[in-house]
Amino acid sequence: MIEFTVKKFDLLKELTFTQGVVEKKATIPILQNVMLEAEAERLSIVATDLEIGIKTSCETKLKSPGAITVPAKRFFDIVRAMPDADIKFKAQENNWATVTCQKSSFKLVGTATDNFPAMAEFKHPLVTIPARMLARMINRTIFAISAEESRYTLNGALLLLKPNSMTMVSTDGHRLAHIEQNHEFTGLNTELRALIPKKAMAELTRLLGEADEKAAVEMGKDENHLFFKLGNRLLVSRMLSGQFPNYEAVLPRENEKNISVPREEFLSALRRVSLLSDERSHAVKLNIGDQKLEISSSHADYGEAHDELEVDYSGAPLEVGFNGQYILDFLSVINEDKVSFEFKDEQSAGLLRPLSEEGVNYRYIVMPMRI
Repeated sequence: MIEFTVKKFDLLKELTFTQGVVEKKATIPILQNVMLEAEAERLSIVATDLEIGIKTSCETKLKSPGAITVPAKRFFDIVRAMPDADIKFKAQENNWATVTCQKSSFKLVGTATDNFPAMAEFKHPLVTIPARMLARMINRTIFAISAEESRYTLNGALLLLKPNSMTMVSTDGHRLAHIEQNHEFTGLNTELRALIPKKAMAELTRLLGEADEKAAVEMGKDENHLFFKLGNRLLVSRMLSGQFPNYEAVLPRENEKNISVPREEFLSALRRVSLLSDERSHAVKLNIGDQKLEISSSHADYGEAHDELEVDYSGAPLEVGFNGQYILDFLSVINEDKVSFEFKDEQSAGLLRPLSEEGVNYRYIVMPMRI
């Protein structure tokens, strides 16, 4: 039966990546476990909730190869609480597992791997994506994904890969985030489309957070699954099925009124004014006049808030309402000093984009509100 010795830090690091995948209240008990499989001086760790799975591994001193599943959360907590030394793991024939480290010792009830779901197999990558580029795209679109489960195709983001560009789009029907970047993808001769679920994007962000400047993600797909491989870690996700909305029809074409706003000042003022906005609508009013932007909000029970910024604008006055939280979401994920806020009129969608960002086309469309 399986027996190995592993460094605490190595094991803890890999177990950390599985915690977001493991079902907390699984209707199928085995999904609350992780599978440990030791062979050829490597320990593989697998977790799945049937929609998304992760497989990772670390070096180990192997005494006896084998596989077992153990309670994911308990095992993670035990390893985290252990002294900073080598951990010895040994499973008995009855699937009880002994975990020891120096003078600390635990016995865990494990189970055989027979009922643990098999993960889809990653056969070959279709494309290699720079890790930092993919992380930036996820960060700038994930917050605009719909939280309504009934709107199935909006529960993820559309990834569109072409031989010389990459695009990611998300929307919840009230706002839309669209980011496009030029990049030459070696070996990609056709257009590749995929709907990535929000949970998969969140777990991918965790993996990408560990990547260095030059790291790249190998991406593949089969009929139902998407595969993302980064080093020794593999994320497998079911693809969302269905048709993503025609986002190009939503992108504003005639927003000729625009203001240039310092991002940090706009963010701070909006946060202040939002303190007295309605908890449900988060409504704020923007009054745009000669070289100034007035931001205001009101709450039936608490009062009113008002702030003012100097902006670069000399057109006709404009008064328009928005969900303030939607604008805060956008301002919080960009780093540029200035943003452009573009309008057609009071009833049409507003378009926000960072100024002076080279090589990246990032647009954020927000529908107006009646105030």
